[in-house]
Amino acid sequence: MTQPKKKLHIVGIHGVPAKYGGFETLADFLCQYLQDTYDITVYCNANKYAEKPETYFGAKLIYIPLDASGAKGIIYDAITYSRACWSADVILYLSPVGSGIITPLKYLFGKKVIVNHGGFNEWEREKLSWFQKKWAKLGHRVAAQFSDINIADNELYRKSLKDNFGVDSEVIRYGGDHVKKVSISNNELLTKYPFADKKYAASVSRAQIDNNLHMVLEAFENFSLYPLVLISNWNVSKYGRDLYRKYKNADNIIVLDAIYDKEELDFVRGNAYVYVHSHSRCGTAPSLVEAMALSKAIISFDAPTNRETTQNKAIYFSDSSELIEKLSSNTEEALNHNRAEMFSIASTEYSWATISEQYRKLIG
Repeated sequence: MTQPKKKLHIVGIHGVPAKYGGFETLADFLCQYLQDTYDITVYCNANKYAEKPETYFGAKLIYIPLDASGAKGIIYDAITYSRACWSADVILYLSPVGSGIITPLKYLFGKKVIVNHGGFNEWEREKLSWFQKKWAKLGHRVAAQFSDINIADNELYRKSLKDNFGVDSEVIRYGGDHVKKVSISNNELLTKYPFADKKYAASVSRAQIDNNLHMVLEAFENFSLYPLVLISNWNVSKYGRDLYRKYKNADNIIVLDAIYDKEELDFVRGNAYVYVHSHSRCGTAPSLVEAMALSKAIISFDAPTNRETTQNKAIYFSDSSELIEKLSSNTEEALNHNRAEMFSIASTEYSWATISEQYRKLIG
């Protein structure tokens, strides 16, 4: 007799299909690759989805009419995690930064809980207030100590979880092979983004200070060989709004609002001459992995996690003046070599099929 599928519930995200960030993309591909093995349920932020299908690649979608981020995100996580405790066999909790303190609730229901801790040391992010940092660290501490399995997306984060909370963790990264180069001959997209048939640098970041958008913009304010196209959710913070106002009419800089259409985003990133990655607080940053998979030459902020992701083979900068120097000094031969190395690493290390299989083994 065929055994019933285990019930896997995914909580802590905005939902699927992925429209927001790396965790949503992870959930998206787990739905695709694990649909034959598990009975999957994903909790979704109803405010993010105009259309609300009942299923996605066989996964059941449950919509909660609350924002999944900010202060309301704490309530959102508490509701979704509690509901999962009632009916799941295994709960995959993605980023306990807001509500990790609820993790011990699993003991009332006898559930297996796997926690993915997200970006590197979330509790140290500059955008957080003193209280938010303390709350975030408490959430990670409780989740780390009461989960059955902890996941870090980077070897350095594995060490940090051990040093800070005394727990072991598994390293599972993110995939990048879902991105596709969109030809410059796509006339509709070229009309919308006319800069794409010329040489330019691309960068994609959320508008938060630890992503160093100010550093990249300052560099291109003083660099003239080719322009920067910087894509961000500018209105999400005062930091972003101030930068947008300052640079929206600047020479050699094109600031674009966040692009959630995958084909459009791949078109803009995929036709760039180089990709500038400026994040300082990510583990394995999804946007970095995706740029590598698009065969982009990577000029990255010199953070240990970025070096680990790129195996010390990217081009690194520490401030705006060094970024200008790297943009100016690298030859076409050096950039072509970098493109080949970045694509090779992405193809080997950041495959969704491989990552999904790693999750399958942990879920059991």
